[in-house]
Amino acid sequence: MKLIFDVNDKPKFGQLIVFAIQQLLAIMAATLVVPVIVGNDMSPAAALFGAGVGTLTYVLFTKKRSPVFLGSSFVFINSMNAAFAGAASMALGYLGLLLGALFAGLVYVIIATVVKFVGVKWIGKIMPPIVIGPTVAIIGLCLAGNAAGDMASGGLKYVAETLADGTNVMASVCSPLIAVLCGVVTLFATMVSSVYGKKSGKLIPFIYGILAGYIFSSVLTFIGNAANVDALKVIDYSALKALFANGVSLSSFVSMPDFTFLTAFAGFGELTPSYILTVAVAYAPVAFVVFAEHIADHKNLSSIIERDLLEDPGLSRTLLGDGVGSFVGALFGGCPNTTYGESVACVAITKNASVYTIIAAAIGAIIISFISPFVAFVNSIPSCVMGGVCMALYGFISISGIKMIQGIDFNENRNLFVASVIFIAGVGGLKLVFGQVTLTTVATALLLGILANVLLSGKDCKADKE
Repeated sequence: MKLIFDVNDKPKFGQLIVFAIQQLLAIMAATLVVPVIVGNDMSPAAALFGAGVGTLTYVLFTKKRSPVFLGSSFVFINSMNAAFAGAASMALGYLGLLLGALFAGLVYVIIATVVKFVGVKWIGKIMPPIVIGPTVAIIGLCLAGNAAGDMASGGLKYVAETLADGTNVMASVCSPLIAVLCGVVTLFATMVSSVYGKKSGKLIPFIYGILAGYIFSSVLTFIGNAANVDALKVIDYSALKALFANGVSLSSFVSMPDFTFLTAFAGFGELTPSYILTVAVAYAPVAFVVFAEHIADHKNLSSIIERDLLEDPGLSRTLLGDGVGSFVGALFGGCPNTTYGESVACVAITKNASVYTIIAAAIGAIIISFISPFVAFVNSIPSCVMGGVCMALYGFISISGIKMIQGIDFNENRNLFVASVIFIAGVGGLKLVFGQVTLTTVATALLLGILANVLLSGKDCKADKE
């Protein structure tokens, strides 16, 4: 792949700002939604700030050689819920988030230390292209359901059902067909911009796509409100309206996020050994799952920039950057961070691998977390619009994995079985649950692929001896 901007290239200032906004739009929805899912008054703006600081930490550890953004990790959602469930107070729950991120970070440090002394060749043996390629493809395919579901969902919701445990089941006010139409407009605008657009169109297709989808959705929502037709009400403007609900004030434009550590420090007096153990068990094993995804993401990014990141800057550095960056992110936003496939896909589609774009995006995330209208605007982007963009993003992740196995001989049964196991386990959604710890679909598929490859690689060894 011929890159328009290589890792160390510096785009012009105006271009840099636009590229950074595109990276932010690619990762922002997922980063903001994790604290919303966990609840307990966690601040999406603080999570965005934490993602920015965590990304800068990662860039520092990797010596500005790995162009990827770190955002809130979905893998740790169950761990975060366990920290709150085992806490006697909200303050202790927030302290549990920090302790958990620290335990997960220590796992990264331990693995990084082992890699530093042992090297990375063992990774190539247990995770060759026949294992990593399908696993990268599965990362995108596992997200396909989210993209498809979002495409049929608008931003304005109502309570469709209340379950026995008090949980509200939400449904879109607008018609699913209208939502899909908005998603398709977004997707087509993104594709046309990338394929037929001139230089700016090719470099920032997601911005054009999101803007086109948002404008189209706004027109339909305006008509729906004017004619009182619920099926056309796509966008929920409540986040924007709330800024001025009590009149215009400074907080309508600038406000400080509710940082996690501000609440967590009040929980030190409530710490008990049993609670610390609960948090450790909830977080540490999950870090090994994220390690597998870390390898897959960096192998994928390496194939895009045509430079092996596991060798330069080295896996030990990427792991340390990811681990320390994750803890720093949690310190502010409560959510452990991880490298984002959406960010990698953004690099692949735009052919812009400049690490300065990532730095600018990280700084932008920090600044934007204080700007109330921008955060509110992002929150108002309907699911169907983001679903349209994610159709392309997640698809590119899958295609990147498939490209890794192009040169592999599938007439060889060993390769056929290894790839088949990973694809079917991944597409089928196979997960393994051990108490509080859930081995994600990607991690489970990768583990089965590794075991299959190790089991069947004995045939090659025998052939070599003969």
